Parts: sequence; C-alpha cells; structure tokens
Amino acid sequence: MNHRRHASRKRKIFPILILLCIVIVAGGIWAGTTLFGDRNANPLSPSSPSSTAESEGGASPSSSGSPPVDVKEEGVIDQPTASELGKTYDVVISNGRVINPETKLDREGLNVAIQGGQIVLVTDQKLKGKREIDATGLVVSPGFIDNLSYDPNPIGVWNKIADGVTTNIAMHGGTASPEKWYPYYVRNRTPVHFGASFFYTQARNQFKLSRYDTAKPAQTQKLVDQAEKALNNGALGISFSLEYVPGVNDKEILPLMKLAQKYNVPVYFHARYSDMEEPGTNIDALNEILGYARASGAAVHIDHINSTGGTFSMTQSLKMVSDAIAEGLDITSCIYPYDYWGTYLNSARFDTGWQERFRITYKDLQIAGTNERLTAESFRKYQQQGKLAVAYAIPKQDVIDSLKAPYVMIGSDAILEPGFNNHPRASGTFARTVGLYVREQKVISLSDAIAKMSLMPAQRLEKQAPALQKKGRIAKGMDADIVVFDYNKISDKSTVAKPEIVSAGIKYVLINGQVALDGKGIHKDIRAGQPIKSEFLRVKAGGTSLSWEGDTITLLDYRGSNYVDLVALEGHGYTFKWDKITHTYKLAVVKDSKATNVPKPKVGELMLERGYKLLWDNGVNTELLSVGDRSYVPLTALQAHGWKLTKSGKEMKLEAQ
Repeated sequence: MNHRRHASRKRKIFPILILLCIVIVAGGIWAGTTLFGDRNANPLSPSSPSSTAESEGGASPSSSGSPPVDVKEEGVIDQPTASELGKTYDVVISNGRVINPETKLDREGLNVAIQGGQIVLVTDQKLKGKREIDATGLVVSPGFIDNLSYDPNPIGVWNKIADGVTTNIAMHGGTASPEKWYPYYVRNRTPVHFGASFFYTQARNQFKLSRYDTAKPAQTQKLVDQAEKALNNGALGISFSLEYVPGVNDKEILPLMKLAQKYNVPVYFHARYSDMEEPGTNIDALNEILGYARASGAAVHIDHINSTGGTFSMTQSLKMVSDAIAEGLDITSCIYPYDYWGTYLNSARFDTGWQERFRITYKDLQIAGTNERLTAESFRKYQQQGKLAVAYAIPKQDVIDSLKAPYVMIGSDAILEPGFNNHPRASGTFARTVGLYVREQKVISLSDAIAKMSLMPAQRLEKQAPALQKKGRIAKGMDADIVVFDYNKISDKSTVAKPEIVSAGIKYVLINGQVALDGKGIHKDIRAGQPIKSEFLRVKAGGTSLSWEGDTITLLDYRGSNYVDLVALEGHGYTFKWDKITHTYKLAVVKDSKATNVPKPKVGELMLERGYKLLWDNGVNTELLSVGDRSYVPLTALQAHGWKLTKSGKEMKLEAQ
C-alpha cells in the first residue's frame, strides 16, 4: 500500500475518532462515580448480605480491623443483564473484598458468581446461588499457585489446600517421564491441580553417575532427546539442581537451555552456590545462570534466592538479576517467607566446610519434625540416615529485601510427607506471607502479595500451558479456583517441630468451583484437581491464502485465528524496527513500499506465544505469534488499523477502506 492510500484511510477515520472520543468522555462523566468514585457511596452496592447466605464464614466489618485497600484506581467490574441477575448460580460469594491482581481490582462489597467451574460474574449487584457464601469482612483472592513444589503426594496435598493452594506444580524436581507421571496423579484423583517439570537430575540417574561426575556427550544427547519427548508429553519446563549435583556443567546445561528456548518454556535453577565464601560464591552462581540465559535466549527462574544465590549478598544479587532483566533477559525468581532453610544432611550442601559457608554451627541445625538440635555426634548419625534438618542461617533482612523485588514470587520448596520430616513451609508458606510480611511487618501490600502467590506463578508458565491462562485471576471467564480468607486472622501455625499444623484464617477454598474447604474443614471427597500440561501447536500443510493488493500470502491458522507474516507489512506502507530490550517491533508508516519476499510457513514448525509485540504508530500494542525466527501479526489487528477483510471460501482479501 502506498502512503497516499494510508493517509486517505486515516482522514476517513479521523472524524469517527473525534465522535468516539466525545462519547467516551461523556460516558465517563456519567459513570464516573461507579468506576472511580467512593466504593461505599455506590447506590447499586448491596447494603447487607443475602438472608440465605451461610454464616460460618462471614465476619462483621470493622473500620479498625479491615485491611487497607492497596490501589486507588479499581479494575472494572461486570454490569449484569437482567437475565444474568435472574439466574441462580452454582455458588455465589457475596459481599467480599475482591482482589484481581491482573486488572488491579481491589474493592469491597463485590459478589462473585460461579457456574460450571468458572467465574461468570464479578459485580456489585446482588446475585442468587444454590450455595451462597457470605464473605463480609473477608478477602476473595485467586487460589494460590505453588510453582516450586514437589509431587502432590496424598498427605501433603491437604495441607496445601489448608494454606490456600489450589495448584501444586513440581518445578523443583518433577519427573523424567511425564507420560507416566500425569496419568498416575489423574488416577489418584488428586484434589489440587498439578503439573511438573522435566527433572534433569532424575533423568540423569539412569547412567548411574555420581553427583560429582559429568555426563558424556552421548549421554547428554540422550537426555536432550528425552527432555524433548517430555515436553511434548506435557512437562512445563526443565529443572536443574546444580548445588546438589555439582558435576553437571555447561556442556550438559546449554543443550537443554537451547531446547527450552526452542519450545518456549522456562528453565528452573537451584543455583550452584549458596554463600559468599570463596571459592564459589552467590555471585559466581548467578553469573553462571545469567550467562546461560544470554547464550541461549531461554527464560530462567532462580529458585528460592533467599537461601540459594542471595544469602549474605542479597542487595548485590537482586541488582544482578534486575540488571539482566533490564537488558532484555526473561528472568524471574521466588522465595519462601522464612529466615531458615532446610535440606537433607546427606546432600552436597553439607559437604566439608558447611559451617564456614553458612556461618552456623551444629547447634543451629534442628531435625525437622522434632525439637532436637544437633551435636557433632548426632549430625553424623542423622547424616547417615539422610534426615532433613532446618538451618537457622538466613538473615532476616534478606527475606524482606527479596520479597520487595518486583520479579520475585512465592514458592514453598516443600510438601508435607509421611513422617513429617519437613520444613514448616510445607504447610504455612502462603498464610505466612500475608500474616507476617503484609499484615504485621507491612513489607509489601496485600495486592502485591496476592500477585506473587497467584498471578505471577501463572504467568511464568502460561505461555505454553493454556490452563494457567485462566488461573491466578478473579474475573469473568476465569477458572473458579478461589481462596477466601480473614485478613486479620490469616497466619501460619506450622513450626519446625510440628510442620504438619495447618494454617489459620483461611475460611474457604474452591477448586474448579467446588468447595474443598469451609467451616466444616477440608472435604476430602472433593477431588477436582486437573493436570496442568504444556501444549504445542505446529504449522500444518495447506493454509488459507490472503490476497493483499496484488500479493498472495499463505496465512497461519492458530487457535482459530489467522496470522500474516510481519515482513508482509513492508510491502504495504509500513516499516518496523526490533527493540531487543522490550521484545517489541516498533512500526512506522512510510511513503514508499518495498518489494518483499514472504516465505511460506514451514510445515511442522512450532507456533509459539513468546510475548513479542508490535507497537503501531498510534501507540497500540499487538501480541505476535512466533514461528522459528519469524513473527506473525493477527489479521484482526490489521482490520483494527483500517484495512478491510473479505472472505470467499478458503481465500481472503485485504484492501484499504
């Protein structure tokens, strides 16, 4: 398209835009009190809970006890039709403080309708439900997603639910055989949603290598092939535990990193070092991980930076990560909200010199599930038994500083197991985050904490796991995985001696719209958990043809929408420039188009949502689709920017209007 046609199209649209702006401004003035005004002054808000609502969960609202609302501008809520208001829904959660971290909604007096396992309405208008839950004085939050957990064993899952967790993902560990792992937990009727990484350590064990040995090239290639098979069977990413298997080196890691980049999944790292004693420091550990990210382009998650990679160096470690993000790397991290870590005494972490590295002695170790502190003699005994010990070795300020970092989310790094030889984080991680670090110490806001416990874990994995795109949010169309808690009472109760004690203050947990926990306790007959798996779509033969001002271009069909190669825009009045920091193509209008060669998409190539964007000349962003090293634009975006699309059978035509 030439520039004159483009300018003509803009002149035609300009009067319409002016009229549209007038309508929007007028509408905003008329509706301003509803969208942005005092939430307590809204005449449509219900003044009291339904008389049929349950009484066991409701608390009397109190101006002194109510948690502060964290955001000034609230997200938009639904405005139901008369038909929607007349329906009776499966469950209605009424009169709660609803927090949706994705839209920044944080508002009291809202009602959430649930039907068929999904949220269908979030509104300030009264709704009817077969079961009505009175959430007066309570917080209604997305269910918590623990993405740094382990296999959802039939003991630990119930403590997860009691801690508000609705999705348990084994990304610190996982499986070498997801084709067996997922069906097992489906047959087990696991009550929480579940998923896993390709666990490199477990896969590597097939060669009977010691933790200090390095795999041979042929062995590494076999592991790469197994990892690729695992990803195609649902694995959510790849996980390494370098401190526990120090023999793993770059020759093993980089081929797996390149595979992860190809498949658009993250790599989770337990870093190689956990201290600041030479040789081998936290700084070396982070430089290694960030170096792999730079060399491969793969997304990286740093496991529990408060205990590995950041202890005693937190300010410097956090800056290293934030600087890497600023240069365009895709890096996230997590912590568990405790100033003591825990692991097995027979692991490499307790190799010679651990006292100096961690700045502790035997008396700073306690066997989890008991009150016993260790001595040199008992240490040797329990080391032979492979017992898990808690180490009081994390500076309190390290936890606070890391929790404030915008790229740090919450992950427990534990699940309760038979015998209860576990860190208390197995039962109390999420309640402790809110109770101790939000309510008592005011380190972060409540809305930020909820984002770190729900939205951010979903976003870390959702690019190739579509199921997670509907979790971590409270909004119409999202899955009804919900936790309702009393802000004034939520707290962890588990201790090192008693890690099995469940959290307090969590009143309701809903999984797939089914009430798994309420005033009567945990309902072990509710088994609503579903597998969370990666999905990969590939280019198929054929494809729809697009006629665009003399050019014939083959379109991509992705999840029911058509996409055109970005380079095709250069033949129709546009040019663009790549910004590697923001992963954005910045588009501009040009006078003269240039001839372009638009190749056909290669059959069998992966179609991936990498988060790349196209920034139009009017400031609007469009999400792009990636195939190999090429990017594709949805036809709907071209329509929105003034092009007319017509269809005839399997052929389409695009022309200026």
